[in-house]
Amino acid sequence: MYESVGYETYSESSAFANGKEGQLPATGTINRGFEPYDYENTPEGYDLAKANLKSPLDSIDRGSDKGKELFEIYCISCHGAAGDGKGKLVEREKFLGVPSYKDRVITEGSVFHVVTYGLNAMGSHANQLSVHERWLVADYVLKLKSQL
Repeated sequence: MYESVGYETYSESSAFANGKEGQLPATGTINRGFEPYDYENTPEGYDLAKANLKSPLDSIDRGSDKGKELFEIYCISCHGAAGDGKGKLVEREKFLGVPSYKDRVITEGSVFHVVTYGLNAMGSHANQLSVHERWLVADYVLKLKSQL
């Protein structure tokens, strides 16, 4: 074990029948930690998510400050602290037309869908936020909407 056997890059291996180390995943498998999202990035998918998608958060998660914390990191610069669409980037006219949550008919499903895929000038945040974190943000957005 002091010196391990060295192998040449891209050389054949006897570990698998086809001689390749890098194998394709078995049919029907999904990545560890991946949660399938069955709504497409279309207007119809948005409408379905808006009508049918419900938050899996429990009452403890809904009452936590984590949603606010995530909102302040990822959303506040455009949407503003109150969710009125008057964030710093809007004030500096870097982005125009960011809506106030008060003007929108939104549900937790529609907010989750938009955070997942993005909409109009807003990009997707699926790479920055886990599924659980996106639900926390959606919950906090609805809380802001109720205060406007």
